Amino acid sequence: MNILTIVFSWLLLACTKKNDFAPAPVNDDPVQYGTPYAQVPDAADAVIYQVNLRAFSKSANFKGLQERLDSIRALGVNVLYLMPVYPIGAIKSVNSPYCVKDYMAVNPEFGTLDDLRTLVDAAHQRQMAVMMDWVANHTAWDNAWINNKSWYAQDGNGNIISPPGTGWNDVAQLNFQNADMRKAMISAIKYWIYTANIDGYRCDAADFVPQDFWKQAIDSLRGITTHKLLLLAEGSRNNHFSTGFDLMYGMGFYYNMVNNIFKKHGAVSSVDSVNAVEYTNAAPGNRVVRYTSNHDVNHTDGTPLDLLGGRQGSLAAFTVAAYWQTAPMLYNGQEVGCPVKLNFFNSSTTIDWSINADMKAAYKKIIGFRNSSEAVKRGQLTAYAHADVCAFMRSLNNEKVLVIANCRNTPVQYTLPFAISNWKNIMTGNDTSINGDITLAPYEYMILQQP
Repeated sequence: MNILTIVFSWLLLACTKKNDFAPAPVNDDPVQYGTPYAQVPDAADAVIYQVNLRAFSKSANFKGLQERLDSIRALGVNVLYLMPVYPIGAIKSVNSPYCVKDYMAVNPEFGTLDDLRTLVDAAHQRQMAVMMDWVANHTAWDNAWINNKSWYAQDGNGNIISPPGTGWNDVAQLNFQNADMRKAMISAIKYWIYTANIDGYRCDAADFVPQDFWKQAIDSLRGITTHKLLLLAEGSRNNHFSTGFDLMYGMGFYYNMVNNIFKKHGAVSSVDSVNAVEYTNAAPGNRVVRYTSNHDVNHTDGTPLDLLGGRQGSLAAFTVAAYWQTAPMLYNGQEVGCPVKLNFFNSSTTIDWSINADMKAAYKKIIGFRNSSEAVKRGQLTAYAHADVCAFMRSLNNEKVLVIANCRNTPVQYTLPFAISNWKNIMTGNDTSINGDITLAPYEYMILQQP
């Protein structure tokens, strides 16, 4: 979802009429395939890896992804997130995976249901949960649901419409005033938990969908007592956490980092105020998902290398994203510094996994230490405001972790507000002492642990 659709979503929320639903959860469970995965991480422990199957491998399918699961797991990832795997509509189509023709089928481009099940099983064997993408707001024009005209939003002449103000002409807007549509949608959401044994969903364009639908859907999903589910809202509406989502996109963090801090050289201290807004209504166990790339911004804006100061700058930005009260998310290919935009409308681009082994090692070290540190995952956040440097402490019990990241492509002198002596530098393994001023190289970042 780009910045224009974020603005539209807030307008849509403001204009939405209160409806009269007081819906009950939907309970019509299919037969369970496999054994529910017992090691689904809490939101605070999640490290999410987004997969664009069309660009991930030369075969551009489930099997191509399965062949690299060990490499993904070695990064420290414990949640595998698949972009939509459903058949794609043909009418008005631009071949987007978010144009869903059938919510309860597998796109043959990627393989079969058995291939999907095998992939999920293989991920579970490697201690990774699997999250699918759910597209609730709209369907393809040739989805079978289109025969139920009342299930869709219509204009004054009774014509089914695309999502207003978005330009998404390849899809038809659903009508959440229709109770039968809502019930069918929730049944389809539950279907994959049983049929493919998945562990949760990333919910597309969540701001566009009424809160009371998400409440009904999540209440139904939480009724599946055999599964622990992770639910991620792709949106910035401040009621997603109170509705029941575990995780929410840090869109404000991303756009502030890219457009304000790196592009316009705005004050780095702005990350603190953005963080406060994004955690509105959050419970202690909730987390904002912070990222420096995803399929949308990679395709439209560019790679982290393009937007965040090349190799060194993108690593500095990711370190902040991964340690600043967060559940971090990577987009496939960023760990090897993939230099090209990845198309998700077709298979015209494929990631070259042979490049930039040093970048991959750095990502692995950043994520690996995060995974080992309760202070980073659950500790108190103390920010040290500065115009050019992002510096903050994560502390819990006797553990303290200090992050210092120069967000400028020039040397910056930074005065640490306290002295440290022989703290371990996680990236170099060396002991580091700072008493007062320190000169940081362009885009230099440090992760320091108190001995």
